[in-house]
Amino acid sequence: MWVLLFLIGAAAVSAHLEDGAFDGQKVFRVIPQNDEQVEIINSLASNIQVDFWQPDSVTLVRPKTEVDFRVEADMSLEVEDLLKESGIEYTVLIDNLQAALDAQFDSKARSTSHSYEKYNSWEKIAAWTADIAAQNPDLVSRSVIGETYEGRPMYLLKVGKSGPNKKAIFMDCGFHAREWISPAFCQWFVKEAVETYGKDTVMTTLLNSLDFYVLPVVNIDGYVYTWTNNRMWRKTRSKNPGSLCIGTDPNRNFNAGWSTVGASKNPCDSTYCGSAPESEKETKALADFIQEHLSTIKAYLTIHSYSQLLLFPYSYTYELPSDYEELNSIAEAASKQLASLHNTKYNYGPGAKTIYPAAGGSDDWAYDQGIKYSFTFELRDTGRYGFALPESQIKPTCEETLLAVKYIANYVLEHLY
Repeated sequence: MWVLLFLIGAAAVSAHLEDGAFDGQKVFRVIPQNDEQVEIINSLASNIQVDFWQPDSVTLVRPKTEVDFRVEADMSLEVEDLLKESGIEYTVLIDNLQAALDAQFDSKARSTSHSYEKYNSWEKIAAWTADIAAQNPDLVSRSVIGETYEGRPMYLLKVGKSGPNKKAIFMDCGFHAREWISPAFCQWFVKEAVETYGKDTVMTTLLNSLDFYVLPVVNIDGYVYTWTNNRMWRKTRSKNPGSLCIGTDPNRNFNAGWSTVGASKNPCDSTYCGSAPESEKETKALADFIQEHLSTIKAYLTIHSYSQLLLFPYSYTYELPSDYEELNSIAEAASKQLASLHNTKYNYGPGAKTIYPAAGGSDDWAYDQGIKYSFTFELRDTGRYGFALPESQIKPTCEETLLAVKYIANYVLEHLY
């Protein structure tokens, strides 16, 4: 077995240097049963180029938990042989990643216009933010809260009917570049807000009583890179002094137990926490805006994928938050609301206990700033498509998620005073 690992490692360099096409690449799911099998997965990851989808990195692999990872095409047979020889349970979730990515799009003919039921490039999303604000001046306004490492403006939409002394909910999407379903939801939410205002009682009440700050894409540079260079890119695109490796994981970059657990100090790793808290221009802009509006922001919602989870603090510690009972009750009820439409089942609970410990996350940071109602959504699915969720699932995913978001927002509104 260890000879096989050595041979895999020797072949890995050329695989890493190949062009970024995903033809023949496989996504495996394994369930290590004990510490020895965990160590085999660790050894595998240290010898070849393994991209962990779930959990985020090899350091978070635990016995009896599902682990999804992507392997280069020319290494897939060797990996299967190793898993069989080691007696590790596995399935092939995706047999050919390029085929799955090609199938993501409903049609090869891509429209030049924005669509709520298709994945949109950043250029389309940026133009949409201007259009939706211009077409709905009584409900939507657009501002810039900062710029990315590569100089792109970070557009923020404020959605709500103007009024005095309004409290607000902050919602962001697109922290991790390859999670395309996430920005799709932020766009969908704004669409539903403007289209159902005055028609849907709950939405009308919410927009009359609250403002929603919606940041459609946090990690814009990374998102652009997934469209132009590498569909599986996760991090930002900042340069790291002293390293040839690019980018930081923006959701390990907040000052919430920063760098203590579930994050890497190696710039080449997908969960690299950055050189310091808020070292990334994107996370700094988000944090600065929230801190400037702490007196009005009463809830924080951050949208990720995948796993079908509704999480709340803490992720950087196993300790429960002081508001555990209330947050757990909200998550339970919101998950039921979500399931009521398409019967999509979500698990819920504190991040560290529900999935794995991870420090530097925006939800923990927001909670520690005093924003009690702080939640992370992990949208569809549970691994059949993973980050390659087809466009046909955008509408149902967004429809059901909207029900949960409206439930949380309505709860916040009812408990403001």
